[in-house]
Amino acid sequence: MPITKSNIPEKGKMLPPGVYCPVISLYKPTKTQEIDLDAMYKHCQYLVKGGLHGLVYQGTNGEAVLLSSSEKMDVLRTVRKAVTDLGLPEYPIVAGISGQSTNESIQLAKDATEAGASFGLLLPPSFWAKSVGEEALYGFYRDVADESPLPVVIYNFPGVTSGIDLNSDDLSTLASHPNIVAVKLTCGNVGKAVRLTSIFTPAQFSVYGGSSDFLFPTLEAGGVGCVTGLANVFPRSTARIYDLWVEGRKEEAMRLQEVVANAEWACKKSLALTKFGAGYFVGKKLALNDPKTFWPRRPYLPANGKMQEWTVEVMGVLVEEEDRISGKVCGRGVNGIKESLGGSPITEERPRAK
Repeated sequence: MPITKSNIPEKGKMLPPGVYCPVISLYKPTKTQEIDLDAMYKHCQYLVKGGLHGLVYQGTNGEAVLLSSSEKMDVLRTVRKAVTDLGLPEYPIVAGISGQSTNESIQLAKDATEAGASFGLLLPPSFWAKSVGEEALYGFYRDVADESPLPVVIYNFPGVTSGIDLNSDDLSTLASHPNIVAVKLTCGNVGKAVRLTSIFTPAQFSVYGGSSDFLFPTLEAGGVGCVTGLANVFPRSTARIYDLWVEGRKEEAMRLQEVVANAEWACKKSLALTKFGAGYFVGKKLALNDPKTFWPRRPYLPANGKMQEWTVEVMGVLVEEEDRISGKVCGRGVNGIKESLGGSPITEERPRAK
């Protein structure tokens, strides 16, 4: 019996397909750890030059709950300037707009718009998880999406929302809202991705994996990309899986996927290890030589010596791959139109292997 396809209208502005980096926050090496905007500017341009298709700020990797509203806006203004200075004023910048109240999330969406964001990433409320029933959950997303100037991407990450896990029925219901355009599945549930892509086209509701260690399966299942913390450290390698898949070079994509999956294991352990890896492998390239720049913000602690050694070993499998891939800049155009400087454009509403 055939699956019933959705007949909801295509959305007006969709998150472009590809690999996105949930960018870490970088701090000055002081007791109060002020945001280091110069470091954020440098890191942003490094990631864009690495071929990533978009960036996410003030998500989980960005330590959003530890940043003030003014800090969030300062960062967004800084990175919008960084991409504009690269000649990419329309480069996709996704901003976390997750608050515990509807009012707070709406205000965060308005602030992010003013500061230069392109899309909003929204977790479900979770402060009192038992009170977030189906009616409250749907009402929250619909009310925020009604008033958000930004198209909303649902962020499903039960690990940071007291176990609240949006299932495929929840997501299918919310997908009908004209300003809810996609979902990031950090739950890692590929079956959920299959159920959603069997019903919706990417122009109706796009599906992204929550990390790059299952990017190839996500694409094969009908998804359009991923958001991966490992891209803070190895932007070229993570973006390359997607590019190879789109070009129809699936064997190469799968070979690289295997290496990336092993390197990303360090990111699964803790944010502190992701940040340490970025400092160790990228910091010197950007003249960011103080390890404290890459420490988590208090009260969270940096990785200890044993875990640092382990991270270098685990992530180190990608160093050769990263160095071998030539740099490029993605992001010329939005809504599914990608072009690398000096290369041919990738223009499809949903990536399809040749």
